[in-house]
Amino acid sequence: MPVKVLAFAGSPRRHGNSETLLDWVIDAMAQDPEVDVEKVVLVEANVNFCRGCNACEKLNRCVQRDGMDYLHDRIIDADVIILAAPIFCMGVCAQAKALIDRFQVFRSRKFVLRLPIVPPERKGKRLGIFLSTAGQNWDNVFDGAVPSVKCFFHVIEVKDKDIYYLMVNNVDEKGAILSHPTAKRDAERLAREVIAEVKARLAG
Repeated sequence: MPVKVLAFAGSPRRHGNSETLLDWVIDAMAQDPEVDVEKVVLVEANVNFCRGCNACEKLNRCVQRDGMDYLHDRIIDADVIILAAPIFCMGVCAQAKALIDRFQVFRSRKFVLRLPIVPPERKGKRLGIFLSTAGQNWDNVFDGAVPSVKCFFHVIEVKDKDIYYLMVNNVDEKGAILSHPTAKRDAERLAREVIAEVKARLAG
């Protein structure tokens, strides 16, 4: 069985810095014939905002019929989930946050209905990656995004210790990351590290 990687490009700007960082990671992963990568561009994925109706606490599904119908099972089936999103106003961009908020259905399943997200034999074997870019060079520019990202992963059974981060600041203009001295190398190294780790977990 191939390693399944599900990658979300969260930026509203196509082929910008965060999506370039994502492409470096998934291109490196896809070089492995045992890895199956699916990339989802959120601005094209028809993921609506969460309505906050809490119907999922009773129905075990969302009442909305949109792009999440397609993504739901792929989120559960993936061995590695990647979220790439730029920082807007000290948090993840709106498109990525909309996806995070729609994970409420998994939160309801896990914590309210007390139902499993993944089969018991898959718990502890999933990995997550958060990729981000920011125009500011402040040390704390990513701090506001991390709690939302952790929530995104926790509700689908990816624990803190199983989340990998690559966050590059001081890349503001489109294409600025192409001139960054280490970003591409760091992305490719991260890709190899995560695939090696998930293969070891799946084999074990």
